[in-house]
Amino acid sequence: MNKIVRVIIPAFNEENGVGEVVKEIPKGIVAEVIVVNNNSNDNTKEVAQQAGATVLDEKVPGYGRACLKGMDYLKTNTVKTDIIVFLDADHSDYPEEMNMLIQPILDDKADLVIGSRALGNKERGSMTPQQIFGNWLATHLIKLFYNVSFTDLGPFRAIRYDKLLALNMQDKNYGWTVEMQVKAAKQKMRCLEIPVRYRKRIGYSKVSGTVKGTVLAGYKIITTIFKYI
Repeated sequence: MNKIVRVIIPAFNEENGVGEVVKEIPKGIVAEVIVVNNNSNDNTKEVAQQAGATVLDEKVPGYGRACLKGMDYLKTNTVKTDIIVFLDADHSDYPEEMNMLIQPILDDKADLVIGSRALGNKERGSMTPQQIFGNWLATHLIKLFYNVSFTDLGPFRAIRYDKLLALNMQDKNYGWTVEMQVKAAKQKMRCLEIPVRYRKRIGYSKVSGTVKGTVLAGYKIITTIFKYI
């Protein structure tokens, strides 16, 4: 494979999971793993560094903000990047499945590949009922307004780097994943979903694990879908 793949992992207080995630990423296909330490007050930074990741600090909280920090780093990197993989730090995804997400891009069959938990095997209890309903509602709205079929807003995804830049990503928090998908739909990018496995995360979710986080995330996702119509 002659394509340069880099991974961006936003991480907020994920000292118990981020090291395992970094270690399980297939090293033979990834040039660099970038963990964005998003205002953690635990040992996330140290654990990620010990696991071999490049660690960036983003002091202002926000999932999308952390992803944008990683992208800013790539823009200043003199070594080219062909494919970006986004992955969560909580060990709920299976990093070893990264090959499946990258391959359709290498085969020039897709520009954006989403790892779909809805199509794959979910461990019981790995997603809350509100997460499952939220994904169902959001993907049906995307189909209705953008005429592109998705089954999930899963964070595990791969995208051509030039296509990612063309999306001009803006969201600083909960709307990041859905913004990417609706903008890709609007730009007629080739989008594909691959079934992936999903397991209970290490630690508790700062979004779906709280009522406030769930409400704010749901509101942001829905408003983002309507924003780009």
